[in-house]
Amino acid sequence: MYADFRSKVLLRSEQSDGQVAIVEGAAAPHWEGPPLHHHDFDEGFYVLEGELIFEVDGERRTARPGDFAFAPRGSHHALANQSDAPARYVLVITPAGFERYFDRITAEQTGVDPPPEALKPHPRSTVVGPPIGGHRAGA
Repeated sequence: MYADFRSKVLLRSEQSDGQVAIVEGAAAPHWEGPPLHHHDFDEGFYVLEGELIFEVDGERRTARPGDFAFAPRGSHHALANQSDAPARYVLVITPAGFERYFDRITAEQTGVDPPPEALKPHPRSTVVGPPIGGHRAGA
């Protein structure tokens, strides 16, 4: 799921008194994205480059540079890059904490130890369906 995905934590829980975290994400072409899931925090996605497909509570839409997609806490949501080009976005998480999950993914991908903050507990997600990507649109 995350072999074609990279992330960089820009703002951590410890820097915002747990209020907000900000993560930059980069998705390779045809990235299937995470499975349809929900959790107890809000996520806002601002697309910087490329295009991403978002599904929030059964509604799908394509977001391009300058577009914003919001997945409120409790909503069933997923995203994918079904295009032939890479995509980049900024993710805002509130309250903070889930950025630790992205730290752990990055550490695993790069073969380094995660930062000490990443070893703290992070909120969990509940999977409720398959990824919305994994194949080309219309295929």
